[in-house]
Amino acid sequence: MMSDLFDYDAELRLHNERFRAAARVGAHDCVLDIGCGTGQSTREAARAAVTGSVVGVDLSAPMLERARQLSDDQGLTNITYQLADAQVHRFPPTRFDLCISRFGTMFFADPVAAFTNIGRSLRPGARLVLLVWQARDRNEWATAIRRSLTAASATPRGPDAFSLADPTVTEGILTAAGFAEVGFTDVHEPVYYGPDSAAAFDAVLRLWEVKDLLADLDAAAAEQARTRLRTTLDAHNTDGGVYFDSRAWIVTARRPR
Repeated sequence: MMSDLFDYDAELRLHNERFRAAARVGAHDCVLDIGCGTGQSTREAARAAVTGSVVGVDLSAPMLERARQLSDDQGLTNITYQLADAQVHRFPPTRFDLCISRFGTMFFADPVAAFTNIGRSLRPGARLVLLVWQARDRNEWATAIRRSLTAASATPRGPDAFSLADPTVTEGILTAAGFAEVGFTDVHEPVYYGPDSAAAFDAVLRLWEVKDLLADLDAAAAEQARTRLRTTLDAHNTDGGVYFDSRAWIVTARRPR
């Protein structure tokens, strides 16, 4: 079952290094990790918060199962994982010193309500550190792969991974949700899809958007799309693996004291 999960940790290795440095988890921090997935950012926070604790929240039961297994294997005892929707989940009030999220906050139906709910769980002066994608047209991994699978004019559907791309919009959301001192740091790092184009092809086919695009096609068109995808991946194959350009923001904010 776990082999069906896309390896976001490998894809985002370079982004994660920047994110971990920005999070600056303290030894005594009580940390909330929103959209934690298989828990890499949660485990890293737990190692830093040696006398603190971390709660990882996600909507995917299979990912949380993998997260718990990895945490147990690594002997981390200061982590709790919860299957929950951060937009409406009743977190303990004023509990956390820090809220982090690595690409886990772009899909809220009502982002102001979601960040307001998250904000209630944070102590006065607590920090918020998010990693979110910049605009789709600044992310080659999104545009090149979509172009290889379907008409360039096709309208993306489903969850919008780029909903927090505009700093003005995102600052407005966070301010309306009660946050202050909102800041943005540009992250320009490539995403990694595998050691070679064959491995990258298998990995990319696990992405939800790719599955959706191929599901819309008949058998012949789907095979043509897969061939174009292989060609695109071949073109991005380097001696160090298959990479696509990307741009993201590290967004920081604080709860007023």
